[in-house]
Amino acid sequence: MNSTTFTALAEPNRLHIIELLRDGGPLTIGEIAVRLEMNQPQTSKHVRVLSEVGIVEVEPAANRRIIKLRSEPFQQLDSWLESFRSMWEDRLDRLDDYLREIQAQGKDSD
Repeated sequence: MNSTTFTALAEPNRLHIIELLRDGGPLTIGEIAVRLEMNQPQTSKHVRVLSEVGIVEVEPAANRRIIKLRSEPFQQLDSWLESFRSMWEDRLDRLDDYLREIQAQGKDSD
């Protein structure tokens, strides 16, 4: 997992752009700007950062640019997070076993 991906997603406006694309599919720079109430140069700047780290794809279409999410970075992020899920599941399983053991000891002393 690339740290620049996290840096790009840490900025609230860029995260909002990602969420818009997730929920609404491909959008133009203008559509993103209107929906997020940002000006087009500011929107273009954020989209450029997202494009540079490979999170979005920009397709020129006549005088517009269509912005689409790329699935690969999110698949990589999911794989990276899976390692943490497994670790926490193991720890929670051990905690569950421990709590059952304590509970059983409490019943034995009654």
